[in-house]
Amino acid sequence: MKILVLNGSPKQKSDTFRLTQAFLDGMNSEQQHDVTIINVIEKTIAPCRGCFGCWAKMDGHCVIEDDQNAILDMYVNADLIIWSFPLYCYAMPSHLKAVLDRTIPLIKMKMVRNADGSVQHEALADFSRLHTLVISGCGFPDWEGNFEPLRKMCFNCFRDPDIVCVPETPLLNVPAAAVVAEPLLEKFRNAGKEYSKTFRLSKETVAALETPMIPQEEYIRNVNGG
Repeated sequence: MKILVLNGSPKQKSDTFRLTQAFLDGMNSEQQHDVTIINVIEKTIAPCRGCFGCWAKMDGHCVIEDDQNAILDMYVNADLIIWSFPLYCYAMPSHLKAVLDRTIPLIKMKMVRNADGSVQHEALADFSRLHTLVISGCGFPDWEGNFEPLRKMCFNCFRDPDIVCVPETPLLNVPAAAVVAEPLLEKFRNAGKEYSKTFRLSKETVAALETPMIPQEEYIRNVNGG
């Protein structure tokens, strides 16, 4: 399986990417996969101009000559794309959003109606084999009220992705919190094993991955230095 990981964290020591790496370790423990990791912050990716020059060419490439076209080539050949990033203002970081915005060359102007009545652009390539997984972490102590906008955007963009949204991820880089962080990392390794077999995550698995590591009041007290 060809796996493309789009790491949207701007930091070398990324809380969210520790979870993603644990997930990949779990997948590779079942069978070895071909994994390519793109640290998006290191790439030159301009904002979309909205010129629709890609729709004039229809070759799957953007008219802007930067690092995005190489990512598009990997995108169409991937079996699994993992979008890994911290939550920024209730969505993905701007440099990763630029990657998403500039996937427009992979669709056509032609619109089609889905079975559920929604309308979208027809894909330029055959993505029937493509699986999408979103892993996002945040510094808030709970899930509700923080991840809903992101989940809606990802569902609309990717149609049927697996989405894992994890609160309290700064605990992953606090040595004193290893007693609660390590069990979460182990859950992600086990989730990777599960995904390698079924290419889906069960509702029970997602719920376990999204469960806060410590109670909300304790987390807030620690963040506030209390």
